[in-house]
Formats: sequence, structure tokens, C-alpha cells
Amino acid sequence: MSDLDTGWIAGLVEPLRVKPGSKVTLPKDFEPGEKSGLSKKKDAAGLLRRGVELLAEYQDRLSAQGTYAVLAALQGMDAAGKDSTIRHVMSGVNPQGVRVSSFKAPSAEELDHDYLWRHARRLPARGEIGIFNRSHYEEVLVVRVHPENLDREKIPLESRGQDAWKRRYREINDWEHYLADNGVRLVKLFLNVSREEQRVRFLKRIDLPEKNWKFSASDARERQFWEEYQRAYSEMLSHTSTEWAPWYVLPADHKWFTRICAAAVIVKTLMEIDPRYPVPDEAARQELTLARAELEAEAPPGAPADPVMAELGKDVGSRPGSSGP
Repeated sequence: MSDLDTGWIAGLVEPLRVKPGSKVTLPKDFEPGEKSGLSKKKDAAGLLRRGVELLAEYQDRLSAQGTYAVLAALQGMDAAGKDSTIRHVMSGVNPQGVRVSSFKAPSAEELDHDYLWRHARRLPARGEIGIFNRSHYEEVLVVRVHPENLDREKIPLESRGQDAWKRRYREINDWEHYLADNGVRLVKLFLNVSREEQRVRFLKRIDLPEKNWKFSASDARERQFWEEYQRAYSEMLSHTSTEWAPWYVLPADHKWFTRICAAAVIVKTLMEIDPRYPVPDEAARQELTLARAELEAEAPPGAPADPVMAELGKDVGSRPGSSGP
């Protein structure tokens, strides 16, 4: 990690962070069309490529250490670019260490449990990166805009009413604090798309045959609730951006810029964890030394006993288990 990497990542990420305790009003406080001085998509290609490289490096270290997990929760209006962000940003990582979960309308079984139950079941294991494409925050977004969904959740009457949302903010904050205390670092990304850009993207899904499968008439109908969603998102950001799990608002009108921002935020989180490759203890080093000796003894005539060390140009004193010169 170079100082140059650290500089551009920090400079890009900090303006996106929702300061805990601040009051957010959308769209006034965050501009969906922001590009942070990058004028063209091609100008940003190198930054995204570097972000993906760093993400792959840190993911390998995270997996090897096996102590922490990272959970990236993506929220946004329909056509904000959640799927493409996941596809591009995670393009260089080992798929064995990443788990993507998409949450749609809850099933009958899920409705028979508390609203966090289905999300808790999909949490990443230590060493993994988990991605929630939509998340537990749907419970203070879609359910708030359409409160009739509370009837389907079968919650007690005394748990409804106007204070239900403040209670859910508290419950979510407490749950995320619990996760953070147990080594799950949360990365919460809100893809902030404008109403006009959403309209254009919906039209592309209608006009381009290869995109027809993406279009849903129900998504378009939700546009009539745009202002209600903006208020719900504003309240959510204001009440659930915490020191242990802050929100980042990613400008989403330019998908290429959204992807750079997402990569930068995830990499910054991994940098803060700073996972390290395990260092073998003395017993493990002795096992490595014995295993090397056995493998070197099997070398064919004329072949280097240890071609890897020969290529690296290292002497015996630098090998694991050696006491040095």
C-alpha cells in the first residue's frame, strides 16, 4: 500500500461519510451527479483497477487471518446500480471468500420470525466478505413507505405506531454494535440516484431488448412514492450512521464513479482492519523445514532441489525454520 493509494482513497471516501449524529436531508445534502473532479469515465479506469487490485490483496489477507469478517450492505432505489456495482467491484476477488445475498419480499417462514432473523442467517463467517444486495434496512424503508407490510409481519399491536421506526433504528444500531464487537465490520453503502436518472434507466430497460428482463412494472409504479422514499432514506441515514457502522452516500448517476467509490470505501475498511498473514510458530516452522527436506530429496537428477528458492535468489538462511547465518 503506497502513500498515493492511501491519499486518493481517504480523499474520496471522507466526503461520502454520514457523520454520526448529523441530520441528513435528501437530495440537498448529497448530490447524485457528483464526480469529485473526474470528468470522464476513462479518467477513472485506473482508479477502479487499482481499487480492485487492493481489494483482492486485502481479501486474501482477511481470509488467511480468519479473525474478522466484512459485511457490505447496499441500499438504493430501483435501477441505482447495485447489481453492476457488485459485479465490477468484486471482479478480482476469490469467489470462495465472498458471499452475496439478495433479499426480496420475505417468505412465509421468514415472516414467522423477527425481522432480523433472515439477515442474521446470511452473515459472513470470519475471513469472508459478505454482501447484502438490499438488507435489513428494507424494514425501515419499504415497510415504512408501505406500512401495511407490518400486518404481514404479525408483530404485536403494541409494537406498531409512529414510534415503531425509532425503535427499529435503535434495534438495528444495537445489532450492528453487537456484530462489530464480535469482529464483523459493516460497510453501509447507499447508492444515491436521481429521479431523472432512474427514469432514463427504466427507459433503457424498456427500449433495449437485451435489458427487457430487468424491467418490472412494479418498480416503475414505486416512482409515485419517490418523495416518501427520500424522506425514509433521510431518516434512516440520520438515525443509523454510527461510529461503529457509518453510512456512506455514493453518487449513483454515473455508474463508473459509483464503482470507484464503493471500492474505495470497502478497501478503506479493510485497511483499518489491517489483516495479516499468520506467522508460523516454532513447531510449525520445524514442520516446514522437514517437509522441504523431503521434497528436495525427491528432485529429479539435474533439477534444482528447490526451484522456487532458486528463482527467488534466496539463501538457506532466509528459509522458514532456519536459524540464519
